[in-house]
Amino acid sequence: MAIPKTGVQADQLLLDERLNALQRVLAPYPWAYDLSMVGLLLLLAWLANWVTKRVLLRTLRKLLTRLPWWGKNGGDTSEGGKPLRLSMIPRLANVVPALVIQAGLGWIPDLPAKLQEVLRASCQAWIVLTVVLAISSALNVINVLYERRADARNRPIKGFLQIIKIVLFVLAGLSVVATLSGVTFTHIVTGLGAVMAVLILVFQDTLLSLVASVQISSDGRVRVGDWIEMPSQNADGTVTDIALHTITVQNWDMTISAIPTKKLISESFKNWRGMYASGGRRIKRALHLDQHSVRFLSDEEVERLRQFPLLNAYVEDKHSEFQAWKAGFTEKGIAPTVERRITNLSAFRAYVDQYLKHHPRIKPDMLQFVRELQPDANGLPMEIWCFASETGIIGYESIQADVIDHLLAVLPSFDLHVFQVSSDAMLMREAEGKQLDRKHILAAITG
Repeated sequence: MAIPKTGVQADQLLLDERLNALQRVLAPYPWAYDLSMVGLLLLLAWLANWVTKRVLLRTLRKLLTRLPWWGKNGGDTSEGGKPLRLSMIPRLANVVPALVIQAGLGWIPDLPAKLQEVLRASCQAWIVLTVVLAISSALNVINVLYERRADARNRPIKGFLQIIKIVLFVLAGLSVVATLSGVTFTHIVTGLGAVMAVLILVFQDTLLSLVASVQISSDGRVRVGDWIEMPSQNADGTVTDIALHTITVQNWDMTISAIPTKKLISESFKNWRGMYASGGRRIKRALHLDQHSVRFLSDEEVERLRQFPLLNAYVEDKHSEFQAWKAGFTEKGIAPTVERRITNLSAFRAYVDQYLKHHPRIKPDMLQFVRELQPDANGLPMEIWCFASETGIIGYESIQADVIDHLLAVLPSFDLHVFQVSSDAMLMREAEGKQLDRKHILAAITG
């Protein structure tokens, strides 16, 4: 009793009959059948690749455009400007021609067994490499989609994805070598134990960068968008990218610095993120005052200071303090040799302190004070320490200039002078003037 054949078996028998008929027709012509089969196989491989790309790519793109997280323009560009390309789909479509060629090698009867084995192994290696490249492209898409999240800047995953790519390509390379050499994959892996020391030496930078990347991502010491300063690497600007091996910084002069990731673990750098997070940027400037202009204020000048709203409380406190100090001597029946009085410098220091506290663009809840530093050849430095309410460079510089300009302008009201090293231009002009006067005198005497 004959066993009924399935539809696939019937199609296979029909195909074999037609191939046998074609072989009989081309029997008088040597290699004609083999060349025909090679051409047919290549044609089928190209056709399968073309159909797969057109059908699979278009269908998947239509499905993705319906997803809310894909984007408005079909995934071509995201709102942040980063392209989102479907390069993994064309790569996966390249697997189909290799499968067609691998399955159709039996159609060529005169093909040597050794060559057939090499071609099959090459097809398998091509499939493995193509799949790994498609996975790499998929990881790129995952990174682009992740960077659209609001918290992606705080914890980037690009370094981890690059690690996965390295592992995949290493495994794919070992698989290709094993396939082409005709040995098992486990034998290749076990043989690597003998050369691990060499591999560690060769990839030591990658391993160090891997450790640094994991540590940076875990503690968040550097994030995309941070302003960092690293003088040893000539970097002073905004972090634009964090990868496995390098961290890209766009400096304020628009140049680009690439810092090895491991350097951020082994060397020191400054991150200005805390300044932006606090909402205040420090102003630390000093006015160099002429020490010869420091003096006591007269009673009339003290009374005039009482008219300053910012200094009224200071004058009253000092007056009470001096009266208590003087009373202590009076109780003991001793007359103080030197009377304590307010100086123009102390009054100015009190004015600066109150001015900063009442300035609308100075942070009142952050540290601020005025202090006198060690006098030197450039005068008496009076340092101002406060925090501006704007952290941007334009707003910050505007606030700083506004404070310094006002203090310089108000100095004459306290009869204080800024110490400034003069050039010799004035002395030369005076000397020239004296020489002219002498010439006029000699001319008048000699007639």
